[in-house]
Amino acid sequence: MFLHLGADLVVPLRDVIAITDLKAGKSNINKEFLSKLQEEKKVIDVSDKAAKSFIITTKFIYLSAISSMTLKKRANNFLV
Repeated sequence: MFLHLGADLVVPLRDVIAITDLKAGKSNINKEFLSKLQEEKKVIDVSDKAAKSFIITTKFIYLSAISSMTLKKRANNFLV
């Protein structure tokens, strides 16, 4: 199954490690985590600069304009 992250992008659900609210991600450790991975070109912004959540996968970190709660609901629909 696949999870739609917005902007016509889908990722395999089996590759998703975590779905996190970007506001909750404002802690120093998460800022450092995202900054480090941006330097390594591992962050893909599909939010058009309006990110609400970030999705950690086995290969990349995605910034999405879709809320973390909506993404989690979508993912849970496939797991049932």
